[in-house]
Amino acid sequence: MSTLAAINPSSTLKHKPKALYFARLAFTFALREMRAGVRGFMIFLACLSLGVAAIAGVNALSASLVSSISSEGQSILGGDLRFSLIHREADEKERAYLENLGPLTVNATMRAMARLPDGSDQTLAELKGVDDAYPLYGEMKLQSGGSLQDALKPKADKTYGGVGELSLLARLNLKVGDTVNLGNINLIITDVIESEPDRLAGSVGFGPRLIVSQAALRASNLVQPGSLVRWHYKIKLGETISREEVENIRIATQKAFPKAGWRVRSRDNASPGLSRNIERFAQFLTLVGLTALIVGGVGVANAVTAYLDSKREVIATFKSIGATGEFVFAIYIIQILIIASIAIAIGVVLGSFIPTIAAYYLRETLPVDIDTTVQPAALALAALYGYLMALVFALWPLARARDIPPTALFRDHEAGGRRLPRPIYLAMLLSCIAILFILAIGLSDNRQIAIYFSVGTAVSFGLLRLIAIGIMSIAKRLPHAKSTEWRLAIGNIHRPGSITPSVVLSLGLGLTLLVSIALIDGNLRNQLTSSLADEAPSFFFVDVQNHEVGQFETLLRDNAKGAKLERVPMLRGFFVEIDGKKPSDMVVPSESQWALRGDRGITYSATIPENSILHEGKWWAEDHEGPSLVSFDEEVARHFGLKIGDQITINVLGREITSTLASTRKVEWQSLGINFVMVFSPNTFANAPHSHLATLTYEDGGTVEKEFNLMKTVAAQFPTITMVRVKDALERVADVVGQMAWAIRGASGVTLLSSILVLAGALAAGHRTQIYDAVILKTLGATRAQLIKAYLIQYTLLGTITATFGILSGTLASWFVVENIMDGDFIFLPSAAFSAALTALTLCISLGLIGTWRILGQKAAPLLRNL
Repeated sequence: MSTLAAINPSSTLKHKPKALYFARLAFTFALREMRAGVRGFMIFLACLSLGVAAIAGVNALSASLVSSISSEGQSILGGDLRFSLIHREADEKERAYLENLGPLTVNATMRAMARLPDGSDQTLAELKGVDDAYPLYGEMKLQSGGSLQDALKPKADKTYGGVGELSLLARLNLKVGDTVNLGNINLIITDVIESEPDRLAGSVGFGPRLIVSQAALRASNLVQPGSLVRWHYKIKLGETISREEVENIRIATQKAFPKAGWRVRSRDNASPGLSRNIERFAQFLTLVGLTALIVGGVGVANAVTAYLDSKREVIATFKSIGATGEFVFAIYIIQILIIASIAIAIGVVLGSFIPTIAAYYLRETLPVDIDTTVQPAALALAALYGYLMALVFALWPLARARDIPPTALFRDHEAGGRRLPRPIYLAMLLSCIAILFILAIGLSDNRQIAIYFSVGTAVSFGLLRLIAIGIMSIAKRLPHAKSTEWRLAIGNIHRPGSITPSVVLSLGLGLTLLVSIALIDGNLRNQLTSSLADEAPSFFFVDVQNHEVGQFETLLRDNAKGAKLERVPMLRGFFVEIDGKKPSDMVVPSESQWALRGDRGITYSATIPENSILHEGKWWAEDHEGPSLVSFDEEVARHFGLKIGDQITINVLGREITSTLASTRKVEWQSLGINFVMVFSPNTFANAPHSHLATLTYEDGGTVEKEFNLMKTVAAQFPTITMVRVKDALERVADVVGQMAWAIRGASGVTLLSSILVLAGALAAGHRTQIYDAVILKTLGATRAQLIKAYLIQYTLLGTITATFGILSGTLASWFVVENIMDGDFIFLPSAAFSAALTALTLCISLGLIGTWRILGQKAAPLLRNL
């Protein structure tokens, strides 16, 4: 068969299936051309591998953690079913019913103060009272290897034993055998907690864990009517019981006690908050990983363009002897897909190791073993993202090469550069982009943020392209500079085949993300460490009993003169019905879903609380005696679809109370003052047992010495009151935010690395033209110093313009996130923004000059003979 017949399927035998023969022939030619290796695709491979590895790793780790939580549900929950009550214990009938279901353990959790006997120091602790049956599942590990029940036994001198986390001992400078005060009792620290099986089932605490017996808890007098204590009844139904049987028992128990007011959780939903947060954080990091892939996609486009540039004579030869445009396109799209497959395989393999690496480094941090088995769905999703991104950025240059005539390829490799690809290729390109958007948005828990991200990325991409075109257009129209170096630099910016679009795209996208992350992180830390700390109260006092209120307020006024004291009654309750709908049946925007989860703090007041402004409706009279009325936070009410006059039913202390919505309020949550979603008319909770919540704010900000002296005084006279020093709580939150920020910085670091690779690829793509220019100029008498200066001017101009865009776009993006998603006050932080911009400028100049130095070392004669 002739060469012409081989590459033109229309000229082959008619009885052969044309499509199959076409594909086989294109595949054969593609493989033959790849015998020389993939040297020109190293940037392609690196960029695509990095992006895929980031997405694969994040999603695989997320899936592994969620799988671990699901598989160890019994241990994490502490039973097959858990019934939780706030403020009160189960009555005799309820407890008897639960005991008939299977072995039962009862735990009580609350916050309390652990104090040194001499009053010199104290700390907030997450207190847990357990019985002899604890734990039903899992293993409670102590540092000594002994049993928990032995460690908690009361001592001969009427003191009790307790075990604490190592951080508790470190905070109070204790060792095993030392004594602390807990409420009205002395507690000997008998051991150190190494692992608590059901720790994940609770909420994130503000202090270290301290475990005592229930006898010790009751003796401490911390549990009073209205105290903020949660009672958890955990039941063991058996190792072999099915999910359906567990669910049937849950439903039957709810039907037997419809007004008990307990919250029920099964082993299949052991830690929903943690799972939800893991998934959300993973989705955010996936978006960051997608940014790395998009930035890397520019490198893919550069690599494909450079590769096709090196193959222009081959393509011209194919076309000259009869190859169709479709055949040329098929050969090179097959090659691109093969190389993309190699890159994606590398990325998937790297990403699959991340759960194993995380399991090693987090083994002391997480009380659950990370499932290190392969997560096929997470890896497959990353691979799909990789293929789509490779196609998005490869289709355009491939489609344009398909339509360039042989004469143009031989005569001028830039000819036809302004033509659009044919409609079929544009349709393929738009389809790939649409699938990417659908995946990014459809798989996101918060679709609003995903839409913002996707639209923002698309807009940034478009703006950067327009900026690149504008730079080239302005450079082309500038008057000729007197300096040779300046003329050469400006000419390099706008000439055909210039690296300007690639440099602006790669650095612009990467820098936008880096500036955004830096400013969001900085603003969040600023809110926590300075703004909130300045506005927030100095102390929160929890579980102030009714009989203590008068003496407690007198003590604070005497010992904190000039400080502002606020006190409100406080109860806990959860929604039963909202305007006739069950909470589980409601569709609520993500920013208000928190209000439906678990129980909420509630209060009553005759007047509008501070930090609140009446938005709609009317406030009740101070002596209101009619039906129960309630006022809601305006945003929550709007997201719940509530209007004035609607009915809301909540369960408090086992009683269901129906109230009418009388008003909505604008609440200043940022103040960290006493704020509640719901405020009721005083008659609603007449004679109901409850405690009080109080805040104390030093108008002058207070001092550490003044605050610690007050803590000692209050602890000595009111040992059962829990004190939270707000600065300590903010520091703990800041630590958590800092740990999350490191993960975000790590993911954004992948984007920065992709930007560097893309920049290197852009410079490599323009390498051929730069060699040609440098050789001609050197032949005409240009010195190395002149050329270095010209290239320095070129890269400085491009880097400066790109850095300016990165600062502006990154600042705008971070402002939007802080103001509209985090509901904070945005502050521009010049050091964070300009340090990122300086990094971009340094990279642009350094990488550009490194490549230029190699070019200037080339000898003219050999190159002129071969050009």
